[in-house]
Amino acid sequence: MTETLSSAEESAPPKRRYAPLAANENREDYSLRFAAHSFRKWSPFVVATTALGGIAYLADFAIGASIVLSYGFTSGVLAILAAAVVIFVTGVPIAAACAKSGVDMDLLTRGAGFGYFGSTLTSLVYASFTVIFFSLEGSIMGQAFELALGIPLPIGYLLATLIVLPFALYGMGAVAKMQTWTQPLWIAGLVLPFVVVLVREPGKFAEFAHFAGTDGAGSGFSAIGFGLGMGVALSLIGQIGEQADYLRFMPEKTAENKRSWWAAVLAAGPGWVILGAAKQIGGALLAFLALGVVGKTHALEPIAPYLEAVKPALGPVALTFAALFVVVSQIKINTTNAYSGSLSFANFFSRVLHKHPGRVWYVLVNCGIALALMEFGAFGFLNKILGFYSNVAIAWIGAVCADLVIAKPLGLSPRYIEFKRAYLHKINPVGFGSMLVASAVSIVAYFGAFGPFLAAFSPLLALLIAIVLVPTLAVATKGKYYLARENTVATPDADLRATHTCSTCGDPYELPDVADCAKQDGPICSLCCTLDNTCHDVCQTTGPVALGLPAVRTP
Repeated sequence: MTETLSSAEESAPPKRRYAPLAANENREDYSLRFAAHSFRKWSPFVVATTALGGIAYLADFAIGASIVLSYGFTSGVLAILAAAVVIFVTGVPIAAACAKSGVDMDLLTRGAGFGYFGSTLTSLVYASFTVIFFSLEGSIMGQAFELALGIPLPIGYLLATLIVLPFALYGMGAVAKMQTWTQPLWIAGLVLPFVVVLVREPGKFAEFAHFAGTDGAGSGFSAIGFGLGMGVALSLIGQIGEQADYLRFMPEKTAENKRSWWAAVLAAGPGWVILGAAKQIGGALLAFLALGVVGKTHALEPIAPYLEAVKPALGPVALTFAALFVVVSQIKINTTNAYSGSLSFANFFSRVLHKHPGRVWYVLVNCGIALALMEFGAFGFLNKILGFYSNVAIAWIGAVCADLVIAKPLGLSPRYIEFKRAYLHKINPVGFGSMLVASAVSIVAYFGAFGPFLAAFSPLLALLIAIVLVPTLAVATKGKYYLARENTVATPDADLRATHTCSTCGDPYELPDVADCAKQDGPICSLCCTLDNTCHDVCQTTGPVALGLPAVRTP
């Protein structure tokens, strides 16, 4: 019997078929999408543990050592603490918004004043953050391989890259297990050297408090040294994006889990910087103690000071334990760097090329670029790289934070996070313009155009400009560049867990991930909307469109 097709079926366009890797959500982890409620199966504690596992990096040790050795104890430690306060305060609204809305940092940026294509620039800024820190952390692991096993650095860098791939490729499920299993060993290894110093040489803490640095900065306070050190520490402000990449999997906040939900969001979001600042100061202490034994160059490499600190307690197994601690730490953080970097690169290229082969391919892109930086010796330029980078990163974070804290509560921008192409202008001058102006002015200041004082405090200048410009531009533009048209689909009384079948790919997605498409005359998922290169944004001049297909309630 021959099956005949109706004329409607014959004329229907073929359904989009994603590449196998892009279609597998167990690996794809809803990259480029709203994280579906049905996928958020982890408890607040598990999500927080996974997110906090990503701050196991030892670049904190190297950053703290670099700041204090350069600018002395007083200026260096105050710079670290001041940067931590800025990072914490700006991180709270971002973490809460990502956890509540189920979006990553890129999707949040789109809806927080940057526009659909405006956030492509921040995708590259964020991707560069993950690449820079992957290379720094991989360099530290390579140093551990060289010291413990005699492996040449170039080969050690390659091993440090390959060892994280299995975890980053398999997504949140594999990452959560790895972070949970390795957490006890990492905590024990982190605390051990400071316990040893406290028991054996408690007087060293007082000596450290009078340390004048190695560059003649002196033990007193220097405003210039404070500003320069703060600029280096503020380069870590982009870390909130990596935390948010996990926080988007937080379960929905309810009356029953409200306390645990907020505790997890604050601890795993901005709370990372509390431990981060402690690690920076601790790394500076270990470098100070090892300075006379290993010299300044090796004192900046975390493995050498760590080894000197644990030797009295562990004796002949000290080197093995130190190397194991470094390797575990670097696997934990570089898995996060590779994972978050893959999301950023995927977001960028999907919008520019209208193609998405799958998140896992961008893991390889991220790791490949980071490996090249390692081989070119990026670790040796730590302060300069991070000091320059912080000017751009803080302008971006400042603009997003200002939209969430000022513009949205005042009604200058939509109170919800709209990330779908169908409803956004390509460029929103509020966030995008604020970031460009703040970055440009602070970079000019960083290179000394406005004198040594503003050169030292250029990141804070960027933050101030971004925070002031966002509400100013929102008022000047009357907020008209936030939305190209109203989202009449996800109304306040709509069932957000209900799924609708995408008219392009034929797969079901929850309502927050669905738009009404004029070209398809029905619902379309956010990723199919992103990848369409033939519609010419017709939906922004034609609409709204009835979804047409019935919603199916998610169990």
